[in-house]
Amino acid sequence: MLNVRTLDTSKRRDVNAWIALPYRLYANDPLWVPQMVDEAKLQLNRKKNPFFLHSDADFLVAEKDGEVVARLAVLEHRRFNERRQTRNAFFYLFETVEDFAVTEALFNTAFDWCRQRNLDTIIGPKGFLTADGMGMLVEGFDRRPAIGIAYNPPFYHDFMQRLGFERETDFMSGYVTTDYVMSDRVLRLAEKVKERYGYKVMSFTSKAEIRAIVPQFLDTYNASFVDNWEFVPVTPEEGKVIASRLLDIVDPTMIKLITKDDKIIGFVLVYPDISAAIQRTGGRLWPFGFITLLREFKRTDWCNANGAGILEEYRGRGVDAMMATELYKVFKSKAFKFAELVQVDEGNAKMQAEMAALGTKWDKRHRIFHRKV
Repeated sequence: MLNVRTLDTSKRRDVNAWIALPYRLYANDPLWVPQMVDEAKLQLNRKKNPFFLHSDADFLVAEKDGEVVARLAVLEHRRFNERRQTRNAFFYLFETVEDFAVTEALFNTAFDWCRQRNLDTIIGPKGFLTADGMGMLVEGFDRRPAIGIAYNPPFYHDFMQRLGFERETDFMSGYVTTDYVMSDRVLRLAEKVKERYGYKVMSFTSKAEIRAIVPQFLDTYNASFVDNWEFVPVTPEEGKVIASRLLDIVDPTMIKLITKDDKIIGFVLVYPDISAAIQRTGGRLWPFGFITLLREFKRTDWCNANGAGILEEYRGRGVDAMMATELYKVFKSKAFKFAELVQVDEGNAKMQAEMAALGTKWDKRHRIFHRKV
């Protein structure tokens, strides 16, 4: 018998059942990377997840013969709707067995949830925080996902179409070998604009230095993405969670900020890809998982570039050349063989073309869907 219910996030048994489902579904998939367990628990925690300070969500599970066989988070992001004068819901963290009847029952319950709140459209996959990975994998099933980015079976896309969802937008990811050669023209331009405009590169040697700059960085981050369709300004409470997540995986020497008169005007975030170690630990830091992760920082030959922005008033003034140069220097100073460029909006044709010219293979596509309810 199939039953769909709302998860009781105050019960440990329910929380554990939610977290355990993908481990069963992907038990034989060598490419799947689990979510960090502590992060998964935080998402369900209404007292600690800063999303619940301003918005609401529920977590739905489908059970068959007493066993959880599918799950879905459905969100009412009130700040998003207030900013755009919309009545949208988001869905996120979808997982299911290959049974369309199960998925249909799960989403029908989500549609009812939306109607009860006078929400008229559901969009997703889209998460709680701006830094959450977006979309459902629809192309590129032969390579391990970057940290925090969705991986799922191909049949999920078919299920979405059968449910009546349509494409909202796509995000592209690709990889490049780090032995590419940056053109002399870009290198010269980077030096020229530094001299002309007084731009500087801010580098770091410790996580403490990065932590101290987080409030100022968040101001630049919020201002850089103000025109993106999916963007909502990050709150201070959300910023602390995002910063903590980032600090868990960064090598401080790989973070580069561009400044003008001590103001951050551009940034590029690069970090070691430790997803192979996360696989080995099952997403658990304790008791010995953190040791495995620390070793992977020195062993991995992949890195992820996931996050770059420039304040609007400085775009087209050479900051992009400086950022490309700093990214190139990071690649050359480390032992990485490959770099994955993570989730570039399909509308950013300029960046895709520039990186393709350097040998980037754009081989992954994550899709955001929408549907009236």
